[in-house]
Amino acid sequence: MNFLAHSLFCSDDPYEVAGAAVPDWLPLTRPRVRCRSKAAAPHVDHDDPQVASLARGILRHHADDDWFHNTVAFGELELQLARTIRRATRDEDGMRPKFLGHILLEMLLDWVLAERDPQLLPVYYELLEGVDPVRVADAVSEFTAADASQLGGSIIPKFLELRFLFDYADDQRLLLRLNQVMRRVRLPELGAAFVEILPAARESVAARADELLAAPAPAPA
Repeated sequence: MNFLAHSLFCSDDPYEVAGAAVPDWLPLTRPRVRCRSKAAAPHVDHDDPQVASLARGILRHHADDDWFHNTVAFGELELQLARTIRRATRDEDGMRPKFLGHILLEMLLDWVLAERDPQLLPVYYELLEGVDPVRVADAVSEFTAADASQLGGSIIPKFLELRFLFDYADDQRLLLRLNQVMRRVRLPELGAAFVEILPAARESVAARADELLAAPAPAPA
């Protein structure tokens, strides 16, 4: 899942929503900081309710990714998009197409959600404006025993300033965002012609969005 889809499974607590975004913000840290479930779990009953909510959001992120990436719809769409991308880019191996199939699916799912409910993205950003980025960074540093200060110093403020999730609605701006990811992971950038596959990709993801978001029922107690 990407940012907006992760927020669907959270309460309206800004710190829980921020927690669900933390694992997607952390790849921007240098050196990279990771915050897995086992690092956040001891803090869900923290005396500070903001810290506890942040920890719950991180746990929510990882739990939701576990079932989401194992849905039939995700597996089929990821493969479909990877094949389409490989034909379009003429890549000799499947590394970049597979990676792109994964992230493009997740980006387009956020776009579908925003199209269905035009208030969803504005409310999402409004909730995140309610957190103190430095407080988030301090808590993540506590969870991970690593320096996550970049979250508060630049990553979260820049995320709120750019609001790039709105860019997913436009093919050219989506390509720009994809190429930013390509540069970050040191893969070749995509050419301008890549936008030609995006309308059909949007249709494919929109058609199966409900399947993608069908969380499994909790196991009986």
